[in-house]
Amino acid sequence: MSENHQFGRADLPHEQHHALKKAVRWEWFTIAYTSCTIALVAFVVGNSQAMRTAWIEDMLSLIPQLAFLIALVFVRRKPTRDYPYGMHRAMGVGHLVAGVALLAVGLNLAFEAVSSLINTEHPTIGTVNLFGHTIWLGWLMVAVMVPIVVGPVFLYGPAKAKLAPLLHNKLLYADADMAKADWHTNAASIVGVLGVGVGLWWLDGAAALFISLGIIWDGVRNTKSAVIDLMDQRARTCDDEYPDPLAHDITAHLREQKWIKDAAVRMRDQGQVFHVEAFVLPRRKRVPVEWIDEISESIAGLDWKVQDVVVVVGETLPDEADRALTRYPGKYSPMDASGSP
Repeated sequence: MSENHQFGRADLPHEQHHALKKAVRWEWFTIAYTSCTIALVAFVVGNSQAMRTAWIEDMLSLIPQLAFLIALVFVRRKPTRDYPYGMHRAMGVGHLVAGVALLAVGLNLAFEAVSSLINTEHPTIGTVNLFGHTIWLGWLMVAVMVPIVVGPVFLYGPAKAKLAPLLHNKLLYADADMAKADWHTNAASIVGVLGVGVGLWWLDGAAALFISLGIIWDGVRNTKSAVIDLMDQRARTCDDEYPDPLAHDITAHLREQKWIKDAAVRMRDQGQVFHVEAFVLPRRKRVPVEWIDEISESIAGLDWKVQDVVVVVGETLPDEADRALTRYPGKYSPMDASGSP
């Protein structure tokens, strides 16, 4: 069995190995950066519900990074008889845990925001004495929330977005997507605080509700994506927009073989790599075993994501198998080698 064709292989090509090391560094950088912002916001959170919701959202944003780093420990393990496909599904499980946590906490925060609006609770934002000067706490809240958006929007969000397709890692992609949209939370909390300052008490609750809905949306989106992958839907691109173009590449490669009349494929996402079942319709009754081995090896060599390959020769192609006659977009762009935390 060649280097490219090992059951449940846990190794990565050089390019993906390099990208994974970068992703790990960015995840640790994000945890350190977010921990600092959580501590900073804790000093000024006050009685503003919008600020408190944004603070909790910051804490929740640590879940994808922790899930990614924990899942990585299992993904690297070699396959065993008990786990013959390896433990690549750990990445999908981490994705599901992150999605469910976001959904549960988002619903709770939305309930609190709606309750405060219905009960017409008027938040108060007092003053603090800083270096001998009395300052409205709201100005400190705004001063804290403006600069902390730099990290997720301009630093680690875009960096992870470039690495996720290269690694075909949906958990990393979701993490990047949430980070890039983080400015919504900061902007909403600032609007809520300034609203209280000018006497519009309801703006605080409305801002908290807006932030909560963003958390719920992230939770729904990530939970749905994780669940359908664990249910073995047809492998899709990292952003779930299209069926992965590798299915077309495999069937096209099979049809190029002189002894193959037609082909189809059943391909499922194992978390970061694919399990491939290739169905072939031969032009002749008998097919040498060597041909099966050769075509299996060549499929494994088409893309690093092909983890396991099973070639099935038959007189018909299964109806549920994908003939992949259309090639959808989705190939990642070459990685931008610049930018390390």
